[in-house]
Amino acid sequence: MDAAAAAAPDAPAIRDAAGAWTYRQLDEYSQAFAAWLAGRGMGVGDPVVLQLPTSRELAAMFYGAARAGAVFVPLNPTMKPYHLRQVSENAGPKLAIGSAETAAGLREAVGAVHLLADVWAEVEELRARGARTTCEVRPEDVATLIYTSGSTAAPKGVVCPHAQVAFASRALTEALGYRSDDIVFCRFPMSWDYGLYKVVMTCIARCEIVLADQDSDLTLVRRMRETGATVVPIVPSFASMIVSLAKRDAEPQAPVRMFTNTGAALPPATIDALREHFPGARVVRQYGQTEAKRITVMPPEEDRERPGAVGLPLPGTRVLIVDADGNELPAGEVGEIVAVGPHVMPGYWNSPEITANTFRTDPASGQRSLHTGDYGHLDADGYLYFEGRRDDMFKRKGLRMSTLEIEGAAMDIPGVRAAAALAPGDKHDLALFVEGDLTPAEVLRGVAQRLEPAKVPAIVRVLSEFPLTQHGKNARKELALLLEGSGK
Repeated sequence: MDAAAAAAPDAPAIRDAAGAWTYRQLDEYSQAFAAWLAGRGMGVGDPVVLQLPTSRELAAMFYGAARAGAVFVPLNPTMKPYHLRQVSENAGPKLAIGSAETAAGLREAVGAVHLLADVWAEVEELRARGARTTCEVRPEDVATLIYTSGSTAAPKGVVCPHAQVAFASRALTEALGYRSDDIVFCRFPMSWDYGLYKVVMTCIARCEIVLADQDSDLTLVRRMRETGATVVPIVPSFASMIVSLAKRDAEPQAPVRMFTNTGAALPPATIDALREHFPGARVVRQYGQTEAKRITVMPPEEDRERPGAVGLPLPGTRVLIVDADGNELPAGEVGEIVAVGPHVMPGYWNSPEITANTFRTDPASGQRSLHTGDYGHLDADGYLYFEGRRDDMFKRKGLRMSTLEIEGAAMDIPGVRAAAALAPGDKHDLALFVEGDLTPAEVLRGVAQRLEPAKVPAIVRVLSEFPLTQHGKNARKELALLLEGSGK
């Protein structure tokens, strides 16, 4: 932040639906918020929970917390008191800030809550006085906690120190080739690392970020055009929405030069449609986990090469494939994906047991390694191919398979817009949900034409619209409940 404000003080830094700031303004507001925190006794290692919409103010608070040494803990505004209580018990926040919409639920979980409107009025006064604060922050001090869910009942707080956040952000900015003239259109909340790191990466590149988390779905393509978006981070559901809106929009589209995808693989039809509606745009594949931010990136200039690959390791990092005993496997063999390097986080906040299961020390280099629980293989040139997550892999009728290949076959059927397969469980056989206009019998027939008999689902359900998580991924737990409700 200091370097950006010094090098490009008047360059556009950040924009949301309410307005825009230069790097000088973002710097001043971050300094003022740091002074506000210091005035309330917040210092190095003290967690501050913020349940706020993604905005310029929240970005300034992120940098301000870093200046003050406080631990920035952003929570999605839609998080309910049940999970808020779990996060509060784990994080132990010394201070909490909420909006008018979130304050009641947050107060129920953490106790006293400062309202954003009140906080920001004081921040404005501090900025007008040129308030600044100094605090000695070390690279190993914690910058932020990112709460994730999926493999445990309660959300886990990934510990993200300043050193790892800075390294991962710089390496990813380099790998993707962000430029100072880019305008990054970010639809994702800062409570998710996919959104938060974009705020850091654009600062490194001295370019502008558009925070579009609060924009209406129906206006997204128009907003991309109005803002002159050149880089657009996506997930499959957002990409499908862009394609659908672009088909109905007769105006020239935004000058997008690059879409960057994560979360799940994009269907080939969606990739083709993005290229059709945004001529010249590259569609970049990536793979990562919050525990190391990003693990591999496909070089943008190779976006049409090596179908199925999710890229090369970030500069300065390594990817290994290991067997069940931790032995490194040669190219072509499938095993667990392990990331090694300065981007690997130290663990989970106040959770030593699950930290020990996931994070280990690499005996060769002494570096921290992340055992992802995901499966894949490397080719002879070091490109990673993602095979599936541990929960995606299962055996049926004696054959090992992944929900990903079943979903991929379903997505290859014309008329299917989205697909999610559920592995066999105690209460149901292999099931497939699709979003589209086909009948279950038509979907079943299409899958049977593409896969071996053992991989053909026993149950097919067609939905008009998929339930999605806060991050735009398929809400598999809700799909499982729908399956249980059907009596199957």
